[in-house]
Amino acid sequence: MAPTTGERFFLELPYRNAENCQILIDLFAEAFPDRLNLRRLDNRGAHTAQRLTIPANVCLVFLPPYGPELNPLERVWRDLQEALAWLQCPNLAMQQDYVATLLRGCEAATLQALTGYPYLVEAIHALRL
Repeated sequence: MAPTTGERFFLELPYRNAENCQILIDLFAEAFPDRLNLRRLDNRGAHTAQRLTIPANVCLVFLPPYGPELNPLERVWRDLQEALAWLQCPNLAMQQDYVATLLRGCEAATLQALTGYPYLVEAIHALRL
């Protein structure tokens, strides 16, 4: 999620392990090849695995695991909670499809308004120096 533009990259993977973390990082780098991309991560073992290969256009930024105010996506989830609160799906696949539809439907301007809070943008710019 790019707080200043609302651009986003979402990928649903079945497990949070080192292999899937590598897939995510590689596809993220490929999606935005012409710029430096910051990826906010906590210190989960999958994120710090020594076998991860980080592409040149990706910089991993490790933040505290319990800092939702530092994660732009948390505000997006809060915005979607009303649409998800009373959702009753007969199976997990339908629920996943519904959430994916909601995320795809988010406009860049809405995502920018939700995630572009000044202290985060300033922190991102400080990291780029």
